[in-house]
Amino acid sequence: MGKPFLSLFFSNNSAGVEILISSLLNMLFPEKCPNCDKPAGGFWIAPFCENCWKDIMPYKGPLCDRCGKPLSSEIAHICHECLKKEPFFVRARSFALYKGTMAEAINLFKYSGIRRLGRPLGRFFNYMALPQVDAIIPVPLHIRRLLHRGFNQSLILSKVIAKNSGRPVLINVLSRIRDTVPQVSLKAHERRKNVRGAFTATSAVKGKNLLLVDDVMTTGATTEECSRVLKKAGAKGVYVLTLARAYEL
Repeated sequence: MGKPFLSLFFSNNSAGVEILISSLLNMLFPEKCPNCDKPAGGFWIAPFCENCWKDIMPYKGPLCDRCGKPLSSEIAHICHECLKKEPFFVRARSFALYKGTMAEAINLFKYSGIRRLGRPLGRFFNYMALPQVDAIIPVPLHIRRLLHRGFNQSLILSKVIAKNSGRPVLINVLSRIRDTVPQVSLKAHERRKNVRGAFTATSAVKGKNLLLVDDVMTTGATTEECSRVLKKAGAKGVYVLTLARAYEL
């Protein structure tokens, strides 16, 4: 292996370094797909195989016009929750349901530190109709959780969207000021109470249409609270995009 070849990877090319290291490790310790036990695919989608990755499909069933919640009937256009209380965001949409390879990929990306999955996951947003916005805002993590995890998965996804759309990512204009209990362990009403007052926004959002980005939307408590705070700070409108919707039809 000559010097010119090595220079392709180590001359200010962190992605090349990751690919080289991953390839060497895969030769020594071959990865197997967690879904079907077949050999892993290329670097960016590993440990998943090509076939399982292709199983990630967009949700095309009936959904609420406002919050994007999947509905069991095509007759209704607004869910009960949105009829009862209009959300602070204009519209929320998710690419897929939180199940199968999508759920597994998000969990490995988010909790196992496989950051490379952020790029192919973020590319699913390219297949969605993006609203006309002035800027993109990732749902923030509290500093304690950020230090523990080492990265904000929503920021990584936001950067992928920004690269495709040309819209800037605004960092530190929306902050999580209170470290809350993980939402996954709570019921719907507990989630809303848990995030109440957990965020704050600066006046930098005043008059702007914003795209709020997160990985998963379940009850919508977090995105609703973020939208409320952004609107209170003067945002003109807030749109929400997430990779997946944690809801079973």
